[in-house]
Amino acid sequence: MNFKKVFAMILAGLMALTVSLSFAGCGSSSSGSSSGGEKKPVKVSLAMLRLTSSAPLFIAMDKGYFKEEGIEIDPQWFDAAQPIAVATASSKVDVGATGITAGLYNMAAKGQKLYIVADKGREEKGYSSSALLASSAEYDNGLTSIEALKGKRVGITQKGSTFHYMLGRMLESKGLTLDDVTIVPLGKLSAVMAALQSGQIDACILNEPNITKVKNEGYGKEITQVSAVMPYQTSGIFYSPEFAKNKDAAVRFMKAYNKACNEYYNAVVDKKDPAKLDEVVKIIAKYVKTPEADIRLGLPYVDKNGVLMADDIKTQIDWYSSHGMIDGKLDAKDVVNTSFLEEAMKK
Repeated sequence: MNFKKVFAMILAGLMALTVSLSFAGCGSSSSGSSSGGEKKPVKVSLAMLRLTSSAPLFIAMDKGYFKEEGIEIDPQWFDAAQPIAVATASSKVDVGATGITAGLYNMAAKGQKLYIVADKGREEKGYSSSALLASSAEYDNGLTSIEALKGKRVGITQKGSTFHYMLGRMLESKGLTLDDVTIVPLGKLSAVMAALQSGQIDACILNEPNITKVKNEGYGKEITQVSAVMPYQTSGIFYSPEFAKNKDAAVRFMKAYNKACNEYYNAVVDKKDPAKLDEVVKIIAKYVKTPEADIRLGLPYVDKNGVLMADDIKTQIDWYSSHGMIDGKLDAKDVVNTSFLEEAMKK
């Protein structure tokens, strides 16, 4: 009798375990979760610049949104956009977050896989993101408009950079060309700022929080915001070819990013809650190592869901091609892949 009871108990336990495993299997096939609902842990190297436009990434890291998705972020800090594109395309880092440059398009035109998957900052009227500045001395001497750039020395990070593109488009809006100025490539943002301060260049293009820093320190004055001249998808989130193969992790990364974009938008754009705005400013200041007061003066626009302004990618490719900066033919669909974000938004 005792043997029968024991056997019955064992049989009941096995049946319960079988049912439990069946349900666990149903929940893991699409989400990539392990049994019990836990997400499979993955370490993701993320290449960034210390710029205000990276705010959603900072929020997602600081508030544990990536961690919620089973993602451990390994931050890699860079000084310029192009090296990030190179590192991402070669899969030396998993995810890149920076400006969309001619170098990136060139790699894609030559067959190197790289995917622009989401917005990381765009030029939107009313929001300080990128601006044309003159040295205070030149501004006081009349360098107060785009037209007045003719014959001047303009500092940028690199040829083919987002700054090069912005400068060209702004000049063309006033009937000028890149040949009407002397372009001075200086490699990194800190060098551009130092050259403006020392008078080695007459003007430059910078982004936040550097615009506010320069103006506050008194050696530069703003001529115009880029957003006042043109709409522009300045920067994006890129996936390396290897990381894109891990669809589960790639979608989970976008889920965390989308959540952070929503939070940033509600705090900064909609301004729904002053306390939330204060929290976002504090987080950004921590990562870009800039005083909170400066951050507050130059908060850029980021799409509420992190959605890429995909149509602008074609505009950029056409411009770079027409200026001889892309070697070969390239279609926007070869570099844009918004499917990861689209799937993340369904979950």
